[in-house]
Amino acid sequence: MKRYIFEFLERQSKVTLVGLSLGLTVLIGTIDALVWLDVALSIFYLIPLAIAAWFLGPRMGLFVAFCCTLAWFQADIAAKHADAGLLPYWNAAVRFGFFAIINVLLASQRQAYVREQQLARVDDLTGLYNRRFFLELLELELERARRYCQPLTLAYLDLDDFKLVNDKLGHSSGDRLLQAVAQTLKETVRSCDVVARLGGDEFAVLLPQINGRQATVALLRTHHHLQKLSQNHGWPIGFSMGAITFNTPPTSTDALIAQADQLMYAVKGSGKNRLECREYTHES
Repeated sequence: MKRYIFEFLERQSKVTLVGLSLGLTVLIGTIDALVWLDVALSIFYLIPLAIAAWFLGPRMGLFVAFCCTLAWFQADIAAKHADAGLLPYWNAAVRFGFFAIINVLLASQRQAYVREQQLARVDDLTGLYNRRFFLELLELELERARRYCQPLTLAYLDLDDFKLVNDKLGHSSGDRLLQAVAQTLKETVRSCDVVARLGGDEFAVLLPQINGRQATVALLRTHHHLQKLSQNHGWPIGFSMGAITFNTPPTSTDALIAQADQLMYAVKGSGKNRLECREYTHES
């Protein structure tokens, strides 16, 4: 149940979440002012605070913390629970401090959660998606392609003779090479395309909603820029790339991966450093 509530809130706009947080604060404060004095509702103020701090950030969380404090204070006044002098204001300040601490803790936990999610999805060296998250995205794109009868292109890229760079120039140069290749891949494809490092010197590019001719044009441009990158830096490498376009999407990601992988290795076995694109109308 908690999972579904969390996912539901994740899908809401910021305006909706702001309205929900403030609306709950007013509702709880109103109920608090109407119930008997000995009925404690303090814990319920944490609900709108948690929504604001987690989904909207610490600034909005602090504002909601202030609103919760004000609502609680007004409820005490309405219930004639206020003592003489400055004591009710001191209590309100203490409550605000408590809410502010909760806000900071929740916002920090949210940052850690986002950071952990990012680390689980992204390759540390290149900043591209890693293999595990790429496979998740591939599954989603394949499902979308089947649903809307759209073509889908998957390209596999392997760096030829990459070991020579590590052996001759050192592993730090090899790392810079992988980072440069990753940057080139990102810059030469569309924003809706998915680029990932599968491991070592192997990369993948997923191009949704694109036919074989369009994919060939796009990937030729990418391959050209990669070769230019290698020449400019004097790196003794090539780029073997195999791309498969499915006009009729297959039933599983395994078929996509197998075809692209086989074609890429076929390129490596027949001269290396070139791009080969093939188009499949039916699942192979």
